[in-house]
Formats: sequence, structure tokens, C-alpha cells
Amino acid sequence: MATKFINKGSFIDNLPKIYGTYTGGFLIFIILMAIAEQAGMTAKTIGIMFVAFTVCIYALIGWLSRTVQVDAYYVAGRQVPTVFNGMATAADWMSGASFVAMAGGIYFGGYTYMGFLVGWTGGYILVSSLLAPYLRKFGCYTVPDFIGTRYGGNLARFCAVLVLTLASFTYVTAQINATGTIAARALGIPFELGVWVGLISILLCSMLGGMRAVTWTQVAQYIVLITAYLIPIFWISNKGGYGIFPHLMLGEEVARLGELEAQFGLVKNAAADVKAAGVPGGLKSIALPHSEVPSGAMAAWKFISLTLCMMVGTASLPHILMRYFTTPSVKAARKSVAWSLFFIALLYTSAPMLATLSKLSLMDPNLPTGIIGKEISAVMSIDWVSAWTAQKQAFIADFNGDGILQLNEWFMRGDVVVLSTPEIAGLPYVISGLVAAGGMAAAMSTADGLVLAIANALSHDIYFKIIDPKADVRKRLIVARALLVVIGAFGAYIASMRITSILGAVAWAFDFAMSGLFFPLVLGVWWKRATRQGAIAGMLAGLGSGTAYLIYVYPKFMGNPAWLGIDHLRFGIIGASVCLVVMVVVSLMTPEPDSATQKMIDEVRIPSGKTILGKQH
Repeated sequence: MATKFINKGSFIDNLPKIYGTYTGGFLIFIILMAIAEQAGMTAKTIGIMFVAFTVCIYALIGWLSRTVQVDAYYVAGRQVPTVFNGMATAADWMSGASFVAMAGGIYFGGYTYMGFLVGWTGGYILVSSLLAPYLRKFGCYTVPDFIGTRYGGNLARFCAVLVLTLASFTYVTAQINATGTIAARALGIPFELGVWVGLISILLCSMLGGMRAVTWTQVAQYIVLITAYLIPIFWISNKGGYGIFPHLMLGEEVARLGELEAQFGLVKNAAADVKAAGVPGGLKSIALPHSEVPSGAMAAWKFISLTLCMMVGTASLPHILMRYFTTPSVKAARKSVAWSLFFIALLYTSAPMLATLSKLSLMDPNLPTGIIGKEISAVMSIDWVSAWTAQKQAFIADFNGDGILQLNEWFMRGDVVVLSTPEIAGLPYVISGLVAAGGMAAAMSTADGLVLAIANALSHDIYFKIIDPKADVRKRLIVARALLVVIGAFGAYIASMRITSILGAVAWAFDFAMSGLFFPLVLGVWWKRATRQGAIAGMLAGLGSGTAYLIYVYPKFMGNPAWLGIDHLRFGIIGASVCLVVMVVVSLMTPEPDSATQKMIDEVRIPSGKTILGKQH
């Protein structure tokens, strides 16, 4: 009955009413939790209630959206309205990195990290103008489906699956890392156990209903995450006297931070001092030594290169491009990109504000929450400080032995800045529970899309298209669901190792994707002369050179000096450049595609009309 209900046109027509009711119910739940806190409910119980309540709602939506239809499982029946697809895409896009780690990156790294925001937002211009409408016109189920059909042959399809799997798996480990961080804090469990709690939550949403379940779950998750991100910002701003709409006052607040940094002098903080003090790996000082702050031409290049990688990577990520396969028409796909950008901007314009307010709450001596300049013994007795230090997410080192906390004697993980901000600002713990639920929603929504992208590519493009083209629907869906479990479990295992930070892993995923997929996709639409041999050579050369450069410069691998400031966060510049050159050269050296392929490409470029593949699937 649930499947029939989901398929009915009345469900699509009633989406505003359904999600309006859901939003109202969630707000009532927040109010009830606030009342319970005043009545004496413990912080741990509130955290458990928030996480459990929201995850149960997502699991229920996933159960109601279960399906045994291939079209519904892979592309949600191609019936998702533009506004709701925009919300689902925004949730798919605003990952644990966007929610949990982005403000932390700006908090510690300053304006250079704004390159993530500019690149991630600007990338949707590339998606809208170069790819989304045309891939929707093509009518494919997956990104490798387009590569395999456009260029022909199983080898091209396999290479696309290889790039997709590497990029998406790197990305999904970051999301499971985020769920582990949140679950560990909200549920009071070790991080290594938290990643498995996060994995189970992710699989509950996507396993039975595929893209249809993920779509309607992601809409619900977007409502939770945007509510959880904006409420603390406006509350802290109003409480601290920074204005009703703090975004407009950001310049004044940053100037205030500059005054505070000048007021609190930096004590000597050499690498040897940090090591001797026993600061756990991955923790950063609230104030970077001046020698580490880039300036001049190199600072501009680092900003531009990071922005470029994030823009091109955005237009290359399969789990995002897949979202535009679910719209009813080509025109709807283009409109959906615009709605995606709107919903994404609500959070991205707020990340710098949250980082600024969090730092002010910590540093301003005029606020009761300020800890910089106070006695370390008094700071250590504060509940939230003792809680985060106990979990090794924060650390205090008295370098000069004066017993007073200076700027660069306070260390913290960038990944927990957003989660800790409500406590730092002295807000009721119910807001911390809300933020934990929002972070969980952000990480789960992206992980759902990523795991599904990998499983769908392997089940559709490898198993069905290459291994067993005669497989029936039941067998194809069993394979897809089994792959979801295996990929998710392996991702949780890798995430528990903490090879890099959440933001670092996300940047790697973008670089892998742009190294191997951007130019084969773009030239596949816009250059009829691109050949199968060129695409295969470009994907392999781009992915190989990018990966080799990552190994060459990453400190935990070979750790060699970066070329021209192209570090491990920007290795996609090397990979994509090699991919473009190799693909063009090899394409020009091999026979041009046949007339049928060139005619198909001409038809794809017309952003209207019937899809190319039609009923071929």
C-alpha cells in the first residue's frame, strides 16, 4: 500500500502540505525538548532524543518509499518537482563538511577557506550551463551510463565507474566520519563506535527505496539541517548584541576580532613546544603563528586555485549530477539547479557568520562566555570545556607557565567548532541537541546519495551492462542493496582510521572527480570529435597523474614540497590538466565518431524534447 501511495499523483500534489506538517511537528518537538530541559532532563538524554527522533523519521520515510521498480529505484521515477528536487540536492550537497567542518575551516584558516564556499557555490553555474540539462536530455540512470553510451564500449564505462567509485568513496568516508563525531558527542560513545551508528542510520534511509527513498528523506533532512544552522546564529547574535540580522554586520564583527587578537598577545608556540605539550594530532590553535599566514601573490593563488578545484569538482561529482536525472523534464532540470543554489546559499552565506560569532563568544572579555585571558584552572572547570577535552576534541597548553589562557594556548579540532558553538555561547543544551541533529542530517543526506551513486554504478553499469545483461529486476535490485551494505561497511572502517580531516577528505573527493570525469563529461556534450580512445586515455591519465601527485605531496605519504602552491587539497589541477591534454591529443589522433553518434550529440544539445535513451534501460 505504501508503494502505491508514493506512486500516486496525489502524493506529489500534496508535497507542500506533507512537508509543512513535518516542519511544524519538528518545531513542536524542539519546544517539547526545551521544556524537558527546564524540567531537569539531562544533556545526554536530550542529545539521544534529538538524534533518535530524527533518524527514526528518516527511516520511516525510507520504509514508506520502498520499491521494486527499476525506474523508481534509480531515478525516483523522474517525477520530483523542481523546488523539492532543489531541497533534496541542497541536502545531498551540504554534507558533513558543509555543516560540521566548513565554519571550522574558516574559524582557523580565515579567508583562504572561503575558497570552499565560493567554489562550491560557483560550481553550480557550471552544472547549470554545461551539464545538467543535457545529461537529463540524454536520459541516463548514472554518470557512467552517459560515458558508456556516448563513447561506446564497456572499457569507457568501466573507467568512469572507477573514477566515480574512488571519488564517491573518499567523500562518503568523510560523511561517516562526521556522523561518528556527532554520534560520539550526542550519545556519549567512542568515535570508533559512532561511525557504525552513523552507517546503520544511513542504510536505513536508502537500502529499500533507492533514489526515491533518498529523495524524500533528503527533503526532510534539509529542513532539519537549515533550521539547526540558522537558529543558533540568530540567537547568539541577538544575545551578544551583534544585531538582529548579523550577516549585515560581519565587517564590524571581524574588526572586533582584530582588536581582541591585538589585546591578547601570542606566546611562543613553536612546533617543538606543541609536541612537548602533548597536543593530540589534528587539533589547531585558535591563533596561527604569523609565519603560517599566506600573503601577497601566493595567498591570492591559493584562494583562486582552491576555488577552481571546488568549482570544477562540483560539476564532476556523480551523486550531484544524478539528482537532475530525477526531474520530470529537461526544463525542470535547469530550474532545479536554480532552486538548489538558493537553498544552498541559505547555509553558505551563514558559515562565515557562525565562525565569527563562535570566536567572539570565546574571546570577548565583555561576554560571560569568554575564556581567553582567564585563569586556566577556572576555564578547565567549565562543563563544556571539560567535556570536549575529555573527548580529545579540545586541549589547553600553558606554554609560558603563567596560568593564564592565551590565544594560541587553546587548541580545538576544526570539525567540532559548529557542534560546540551553542555551548561556547552559553545557549540552552536543547540548541546543542538541535545542532547535532542538523549535522547528522547533513552528513546522512550526502552519505545516502554517495553510497547510492557507487552501488547504482556498480550494479547497473558493471553487473547489468557488462556482467549479466539478462538479469531480471529482482536480481539487479538485490545486487544494488547488497553493494550498499558492503560499501557502507568498508567506508565506516576507513572513516574510523581518521586518515585526514573531514574537510580534507571532501577536497580529495572533488579533486579525484575533476581529474577523471570533468572533461570527458563536458567534451562528451560539447565536442563531437571526442572519441572513445581519447576519453579512456584522458580518464586514466587524469586520475593516475592526480593520484600520483597527491601521494607525492601529502605529508603522511611522501611529503615532498608542493609545486607552485598546488598542495594535497588542489591536486585536481594536475589531474584535470593532464586529462584534457591527453583526451584532446588522443581524440585527434584517432578516427572521429560515426555519424550516428554525432547526430545523437546534436540532439542532446537541444534542451527540450524527448530523452535520447528512451526505454533502452
